[in-house]
Amino acid sequence: MTKQLTVAVVGATGAVGSKMMEQLIKRNFPIGQIKFLASARSAGKPIEFNGHTYTIEEATPESFEGVHVALFSAGGSVSAVLAPEAAKRGAVVIDNTSHFRMDPEVPLVVPEVNREDLAKHNGIIANPNCSTIQMVAALEPIRKQFGLTKVVVSTYQAVSGAGISAINELKSQSANWDAGKDVEATILPSGSDKRHYPIARNVIPQIDKFTDNGFTYEEMKMINETKKIMHAPELKVAATCVRVPVVSGHSESVYIELEKEATVQEIFDVLRQAPGVVLQDDIATQTYPMPIYAEGEDATFVGRIRQDLDNPQGFHLWIVSDNLLKGAALNSIQIAEAMIEDNLL
Repeated sequence: MTKQLTVAVVGATGAVGSKMMEQLIKRNFPIGQIKFLASARSAGKPIEFNGHTYTIEEATPESFEGVHVALFSAGGSVSAVLAPEAAKRGAVVIDNTSHFRMDPEVPLVVPEVNREDLAKHNGIIANPNCSTIQMVAALEPIRKQFGLTKVVVSTYQAVSGAGISAINELKSQSANWDAGKDVEATILPSGSDKRHYPIARNVIPQIDKFTDNGFTYEEMKMINETKKIMHAPELKVAATCVRVPVVSGHSESVYIELEKEATVQEIFDVLRQAPGVVLQDDIATQTYPMPIYAEGEDATFVGRIRQDLDNPQGFHLWIVSDNLLKGAALNSIQIAEAMIEDNLL
């Protein structure tokens, strides 16, 4: 019989936190007890989970006494303070923020790619960036078979990646456009940046703030996280991250260069066997991945696979996944499930 675990969810009322709760129920995670933690502002409010009503508690270091698994999705500043406290008290923290991702002492894990890194944890495991997760899930089986030297990715990211407030702003902007009213922008491309632009009827070539090298923090996350997850510091990676007026589901146009020669059919064969990946590629029937069909699905979908016209070892792919599921909540739960299966919990 599987051990029943005490689970804490930090940030349950957010877009990712609510999906985490759905996945815990859907996947029948072995919960003995569960607690929901948040800031003092939200403490005392009711929250529904699996047919029962719970009371949100204020998140303090003492809240994690007796907790086996702590799922964090409440912002990097919260994780920075409370994740080490939870780990100190014996909990395994699975953190969905960017705070610990590049910490050399913290595994950054997509179970289909680098599950073995889970055994190296010191109480905290980082969940990668949503766009990184779906890309490495699709590329790792190709890399294992043919080698990989270069990745150039352009993303088309849904507004849900910026939270519930961004979803609501897209909806209100769209309604105001249709009604001929003024359109206000207060969130995108980055809530903390100087200028904001409407996302309705628009495409914004900026996600997060810019770094000194001209790339955004989101782009640098994809670059650095891909190398860390694949244990490939020599891999050449470049990213351009773009926000589009889609509610859920990130899309990516990815160009890769392989070490060995391959055919499109051989890549098809590899992806058909890849865990968590669904091949959708039939141009005769116009079959390819789209976010409207990926929403609510667990898989990473891959299609539009073409050999480059100038480089026989270059290939183009189109990758789509639900950013709130495989890109965040689902991957977090899969990390915990893998740890149970590997006797790490």
